Amino acid sequence: MLSLKERIDLLENDLKADPPRISVYHDLPFAILRYDPQEEWILRREVRFLSTRLKSAGKEVVTISLAQLLWEIIESAEGLDAIVELERRQGFEKAQAQITTYLSDENWFLLPKHLAEKMNAFDPKKTIVFLTRAASLSPAIYHLSKLLDEMQGQTQVPAILFYPGSLEGATGLRFMGMKDRDSLGNYRVKIYG
Repeated sequence: MLSLKERIDLLENDLKADPPRISVYHDLPFAILRYDPQEEWILRREVRFLSTRLKSAGKEVVTISLAQLLWEIIESAEGLDAIVELERRQGFEKAQAQITTYLSDENWFLLPKHLAEKMNAFDPKKTIVFLTRAASLSPAIYHLSKLLDEMQGQTQVPAILFYPGSLEGATGLRFMGMKDRDSLGNYRVKIYG
């Protein structure tokens, strides 16, 4: 298995290519860079370094925090106080389910739509989006495989999802390395695992 540094080097080379060699489908210009969840702080530092190197090579890099999107959607829905009160009254599972509803029900604030709006503000020929802080969607707030499926056809801006998890086999990913989660291998994007 490649080290985190080796995976980042491969990703960097593919991002510097013209056109970038990160995506399998033209209408799903995404790739995943997997890292071990315990490497979160190392990954954050390495993402900053990678961003700087890409900018020096003439690329525009924009970082979008999935954690920030999550909090924006919660505040736009009913606010954090409503979630805290729901958890106090009915428990964590109900509060998590309500947040999932905020992110996945069209009557609220669909996460893929919100993400696509942010990404589509950028020029796909010049910009690369880094999607970070995916762990904020754990343990089961929103499945990243679902997010990527729903992003197909929503943007042309290339994006890298920094995925905290374990690699199972050649392409199976287990979010946050949680043993009670299935290893999903149906991602239709290139994985730097």
